[in-house]
Amino acid sequence: MDSKRLSAHASNASTDFTQSIEDDPLIDGPLISQDALQSAIKREFQGLPTNWIAGILTVVHVAYVSVCVVLAVLCWLTDDHAKECKAALNGVDTQTVVLLGKVGMWLLMFMFERCVQHHHSAVRRRGYLQFYRTTRNLKRLPLLIHSAGNAAVLVVIAPSSLLDEKVKNLSVYLLLVIICVELLVTLICLLIYTVHVSRFNAQRPGPDISEEERTHAYSTNASDMHTETGFRDGSCLDEVVEKQADLIEYLKQHNTLLSKRILALTSQQIRD
Repeated sequence: MDSKRLSAHASNASTDFTQSIEDDPLIDGPLISQDALQSAIKREFQGLPTNWIAGILTVVHVAYVSVCVVLAVLCWLTDDHAKECKAALNGVDTQTVVLLGKVGMWLLMFMFERCVQHHHSAVRRRGYLQFYRTTRNLKRLPLLIHSAGNAAVLVVIAPSSLLDEKVKNLSVYLLLVIICVELLVTLICLLIYTVHVSRFNAQRPGPDISEEERTHAYSTNASDMHTETGFRDGSCLDEVVEKQADLIEYLKQHNTLLSKRILALTSQQIRD
């Protein structure tokens, strides 16, 4: 009795499946060619322009520090060129010019961080999750360095009169030290970031999931296979969960975009 029920249930399921296939208008439609499907799946590589922005910002930073040193030596520490400095600065105090420039540099660093964040978010959506995680903290360092530098400048400028009473022009020397250290550390960060981005643009890699599949396909030793979909000894659980979440989000967006492209190609072939 049970065998008859099972056979009847299987027969009904097969009938429903066959009927659903016959009712699907896309089944009777033209098949999408392999070339068209591959062109829909593959995405053209889009490089990052932020390495050029980092280079321009580096030049501006070096120019600012050079101007600060020249103003401090010629117009702040000595009075030998007081008239020339006053005429060149239109009567504005040298300290005011340096501090205004410092604020301007912080604003440039803030805009750089926002611009880089925008481009890196787009890279993350395109599936380059490892690159995004590698440069996630690096791209924020210049802004954090200048924010800490601004705090240090305030600490020096506030008691500048007391400092200058103990040692002549001590506040000026401390201010120059802060600006120069800022430049040195920021240049290192921008240089490392530029190398990362330039290498990424030169390699023109595919999304992480594609590179991982290619690695698995050509791997001959199963123990050497590298995957981010499981937990490995010595791995941080939070990091693994974050990687899986990024990968799932990318696959969802990729599948949605791919479905839209396939439907568009199918509709186009049906019309043709």
